Amino acid sequence: MKKYEQTIGQLNAMVDDGIVPGMTYLIFDGEQEYSAVRGMAELQPEREKLRSGMLYDLASLTKVVGTVPVVALLLQQGRLGLDDPVKKYLPEFTDPRPTIRNLLTHTSGIGGYISHRNELSAPELKRAFLTQQHVDDTLNRQIRYADVNYLYLGWIIERLCKAPVQEVIARQVLQPLGLPTATFHPQPQQTVPTEIQSGRGLIRGQVHDPKGYILGADCGCAGLFASLADLRIFARQLIENNLNGLLTPAMVAAMFVDQTPIPGPHSRSLGWKLFHDPRDQHLLISHTGFTGTWLVLDRQTDQGFIFLSNRVHPTAQNQAYLDRRDQVFATYLREKSAFQKTL
Repeated sequence: MKKYEQTIGQLNAMVDDGIVPGMTYLIFDGEQEYSAVRGMAELQPEREKLRSGMLYDLASLTKVVGTVPVVALLLQQGRLGLDDPVKKYLPEFTDPRPTIRNLLTHTSGIGGYISHRNELSAPELKRAFLTQQHVDDTLNRQIRYADVNYLYLGWIIERLCKAPVQEVIARQVLQPLGLPTATFHPQPQQTVPTEIQSGRGLIRGQVHDPKGYILGADCGCAGLFASLADLRIFARQLIENNLNGLLTPAMVAAMFVDQTPIPGPHSRSLGWKLFHDPRDQHLLISHTGFTGTWLVLDRQTDQGFIFLSNRVHPTAQNQAYLDRRDQVFATYLREKSAFQKTL
């Protein structure tokens, strides 16, 4: 049987069935690689074929490709502590309980409604997030994925590095890793469009996430655009050489173990979601992006899966994608474990 035959079949069906307009993917297994570019970049108002090398709005992959490596560098330098209170760095946030670890693992319990959020200016939105959120009883008890955690991490980076978080990511991560096209400021025609919205029209070359759109360079939860070539470099360097030596082996290893403050094993490390390999239950890491992107990485076996799509085009109302994504994940995990060779 051809390696990853069922996974690749399900990926092709996502395009054939109109679940995504198009897709770019790479499955790597040691030195072996399986990749393809299929389908359309744009369906409305024009039809445009997807091209190799186009940039995708990574959405929440920004968290793990950009923000988490910068936080890891600050931890290595001793400028930040995992169990430091958030309030130490963001005094406007008055609750002394949530920590950096809570933000990284989405166990902070921070949340709350901000009225007319998408109509605020950047300074107003930032102030609202820092002063109008509360900590509920899920703190240290429950994983509740929320962008606010990575907005806070971005602003902590800004306080420590004296520059907008996206500038810090570009300087400390994108450039040292030699990512050829990853950027927060793409040329629109090089990007894959996302949603068509009544207020913004066809979104192309601008971040889809409304918070990221308002906050611009001060957003640590979304905003990065990248090609498959960029993510291939990042993924391989993370699991093969500790991000080209930027991180210590111990720091990368910490991304592959449960880091939540909740008793018992749970599914969050430093930024990443954890999955068990079906073969021997060792842990691998994964993250998804709202726009239709995902990464799955296995450090122990040197295997990875990068998927890029614009499943929110022309509309984000696409439950079928979420159902298919879960199916593809399960198939991939089963097939990868059947072929893997432990290093």
